[in-house]
Amino acid sequence: MRRSVLRAGVVGVCVTLAAVVSPAHATPPPEAVPDPARGVDPGLDRRLALTEAARLLAGEGLAGRRLVEELIDRVDRFPAEENVFLASTIALNDLEDPEEATAVVPLFRGVGPDGRADEQYIITEASDFAVAQLLGVNYAPKLVWARGSGGDQQVSLDRKDRMRFRGTVDFAPERSVEPATEETVVPGTSVFPPAAVQPGAVADAEWSSAVVLPSGLVLNAQVVANDTGLHDRATDIDVRDRQVTMELLDGFQGGDQLYYHFVTDSSDPVAATLEAGVYAPRLAELPRFGESTLDDRSALLGFSPNINGREGRDDPERQGLNYTVASGGEDPINVFPLDPDNRRAYGNDYSPMWDAHVNQWTRAAVDAGERRRITGFADLRALVDEGLVESGAISPEGPGNPFVAGLRPSDIIINCPVIAQPFETNEDEEDDDPTT
Repeated sequence: MRRSVLRAGVVGVCVTLAAVVSPAHATPPPEAVPDPARGVDPGLDRRLALTEAARLLAGEGLAGRRLVEELIDRVDRFPAEENVFLASTIALNDLEDPEEATAVVPLFRGVGPDGRADEQYIITEASDFAVAQLLGVNYAPKLVWARGSGGDQQVSLDRKDRMRFRGTVDFAPERSVEPATEETVVPGTSVFPPAAVQPGAVADAEWSSAVVLPSGLVLNAQVVANDTGLHDRATDIDVRDRQVTMELLDGFQGGDQLYYHFVTDSSDPVAATLEAGVYAPRLAELPRFGESTLDDRSALLGFSPNINGREGRDDPERQGLNYTVASGGEDPINVFPLDPDNRRAYGNDYSPMWDAHVNQWTRAAVDAGERRRITGFADLRALVDEGLVESGAISPEGPGNPFVAGLRPSDIIINCPVIAQPFETNEDEEDDDPTT
C-alpha cells in the first residue's frame, strides 16, 4: 500500500513539473487571508513557487532525467517500518540506538550577505503542498503565517539558481553550559536552569530559517556550514557529493519513542545551547506563542519539554532538559503531539517551529517519587489532570494553551524538522488531536 501511494506521489510530482511551464492561474488579491487548513494561500504565486523549487534543484544538478530518477528512487529508498517523513533523506543510520542515530540529507549552496557562495544549507519544510512534493520535504502549511511577520527572512535566487540570504550564522563560538550549583526554583533538580550558557552558533539580526522567496513561498532552510565552521548537530559534511550527516534527537509521540528530529535553531540562547542548535533571536518574532491549532494565525505548534525529570545517566526513566545538563549533553526526550503527514493536503497542522510549553513535576510528585518518563500528549494531559505535572517555573504568567494540556507557553521557539518515527508499536489516536 505504501509503495503504491508513493508511486502515485511520483506521478503527482511529474504533473507538478508540467505545471511549472503551464499557464498560471489568476493570483488572488493580496488582501485575502490564508487558510492553511484548506491549503489556500492568496499570497503565493504557485507557478513562480514551483519554478523557484525547480531552479533550486537544478542548481544542485537535479534536472531532467536526474530529477526523474531522484523522484522514483524516493519510492523505495526506505522500508515501510522506518516510517520516513522527509522523502529527500539520503540515508538513515543506527535508528535502533537513539544515542547514535543520524540522517544524511541533501545540501544546497547559498550566497551570504557578503556575496560569497559559501553558505551550505538544507531544506526540510515548505508551505505549499506541491512544492513540498517536488522538493521531497515536509508539508507545513502554517508556515504561511511567518511571511511578513518580522520573524522571516526575505531571500532571492541568483542567476546560478542559488539562494541569496540577507543574514548569516557564526559557527565559531564554543558551546558551553554552566550548571546551577544549588536548588533552584525548579523542584527536584539542582542543575536547571543553567547558571550560564554559550550557544555554539549565533545568527545575526537578519537571519531566520523561515525564508520567503519572491513567489511568497515559505521554506524552512537552515545553514549548516560556512567559512566560520559547522553546525553542532552536523557530524560529517561532504561538499563534493552535496550531503550532510546530522545527529538525530529522539522524543515521544503517541506513546512511541524514537520520534526522530534534529534541532536547527532556536529563539532562546538556553534552548539553543542545550539542544545544540543555532541561537537565532529573529525567530522570536514568528506568530504566535500559545496558539497551536489551524484556527489560529500561528506558524507555531505546541510541544512540551520537561525540566525536572529523573537525571540518572543509566535510569530508564531519564528525561528532561535538566537531564541534558546533568548528563553533559544527552537528549532531553521531549514530548510531541503529532507526526508530519505529507499526504494530507488539507487539515494539516504540522509545523517545524515548535512552541515550547515547558512542564515540571510538582513538588508533591517529586517528594512522592512519582517521576517517570512522559510518553505522549495523552499521558501529559492525564498527569496534569492528576495534579502531578504543572507549567514550568520558567514560563511567564498568562493563559494556558488547551492544545498542550492547558500548560502556559514558555515563549521559546525551537526549530525541529521531524525526519522519521520508526518501529511504531502504539496507536494512540488521542495524540493525533490534542484538543479532544
